[in-house]
Amino acid sequence: MPSVSNHNITESDLIKGCLDGNRRMQEHLYQRFSSKMYAVCLRYSGNAEDAQDILQDGFVKIFKNLHMFRGDGSFEGWIRRIFVNTAIEYYRKQSNLYPITESHENQLETHELSAFETLSMKDLMNLIQRLAPGYRTVFNLYVIEGYSHQEIADMMGISEGTSKSQLARAKGSLQNMLKANKTLS
Repeated sequence: MPSVSNHNITESDLIKGCLDGNRRMQEHLYQRFSSKMYAVCLRYSGNAEDAQDILQDGFVKIFKNLHMFRGDGSFEGWIRRIFVNTAIEYYRKQSNLYPITESHENQLETHELSAFETLSMKDLMNLIQRLAPGYRTVFNLYVIEGYSHQEIADMMGISEGTSKSQLARAKGSLQNMLKANKTLS
């Protein structure tokens, strides 16, 4: 039997094959989405080892819950949401998020982030990865994924104020890292 290219397999065939327990289709699904989802995992983790753990857990959830995909939205979007939620679960187990006062939050919010515009994507991602897990998670969810503070609060089991304070602290930490990098240059 001739081998089939991963790109020639339709999503519906891929889903059906995985649901039927076809190992080759499961491999194709993994090959098709693993690099994109690894990038998502890496954004939420502090290192490659944690990202690999999240990636593995995410794919286990994909295969376990594939029957729940209804086809209402994009398949990749459904997969991405599982990986984001898996990363959140991973860090919720490992870290505590501490609120800061509203006045401190407002002070941090007034700082300019214009220095980020001059950074390459790689440099920005390296800075984000250096953030504390709670800061990094909220920053990614709000700035990169586009969730509201209320949605983040619901997902992470925190208050909306805590989500806002974590974002403010993340921005403050990123600004401090930028200042430190400028003084080193």
